[in-house]
Amino acid sequence: MDSQVLVALGLSMLGGLSTSLGALFVVISQTPNLKMLGILQGFAAGLMLSISFFDLAHNAINSIGFLKGNLWFFAGVIFFALVSNFIPEPSITPISGAKGKKFSACEQKDGDDRNKDIMKKHRRQVLFSGIITAVGISLHNFPEGMAVFLGSMKGLRVGLNLALAIALHNIPEGVAVALPVYFATQSKWQAFKLATLSGLAEPLGVIIVGYLFPSSLNPEILEGLLGAVGGVMAFLTLHEMLPLAFDYAGQKRAVKAVFFGMAFMSASLYFLERSLPADMSF
Repeated sequence: MDSQVLVALGLSMLGGLSTSLGALFVVISQTPNLKMLGILQGFAAGLMLSISFFDLAHNAINSIGFLKGNLWFFAGVIFFALVSNFIPEPSITPISGAKGKKFSACEQKDGDDRNKDIMKKHRRQVLFSGIITAVGISLHNFPEGMAVFLGSMKGLRVGLNLALAIALHNIPEGVAVALPVYFATQSKWQAFKLATLSGLAEPLGVIIVGYLFPSSLNPEILEGLLGAVGGVMAFLTLHEMLPLAFDYAGQKRAVKAVFFGMAFMSASLYFLERSLPADMSF
């Protein structure tokens, strides 16, 4: 396997396995701290916006021209808009059981049996929703694996930054899968396993795309594809990450987290460029 594919595979594993970290929130605490998840989403949104506009789109415009760079960027926006239309990003909602239902005096005789039937049916419905969520997230993570691969083709810095931002974004996705599965099965292992499997679609995307794209891709096409990746990341941020951050952490905290994420990314770019060897590709 080509060394470039191996690097991209390793970086995508970071993002894919971060869904396992989200599952751990559920397994350990059972009730996830949505405020903290919102702050993480805001921080990841700042990373994403910084990468999208100040790095990928900026470099594409400088390399292939303003018109072509913008066409590639908005092609990425349209592509991921279509993906999100068919595979909507699941939201994390508190799961309520049938325990809160009240029965009249006449229903008290068979109340226990009826309550068990209601809970059994409710658990099946919730388990089904958890499985559908896992499938949706798997399909959703596939283009993210493509983005990491294309970023790694440009250089280690781009691939590493994309992998870090996507990894933070995937933590709430792990929660979204593990929470309903744990409620339905009462099995921590099943919840953790399904969330982890849903994240493995990301490195799978790297493997498939790694064999579809030639290693010596035309530099102009590569810059255009990276501009499209910038469009994908920008749409993902504004359409999915920021609304979740506002809902869970509140607008003020989320906005602060966004700018902190952008500052963190700028600082990381500076120190990464100074610390890596001069002959290493960026």
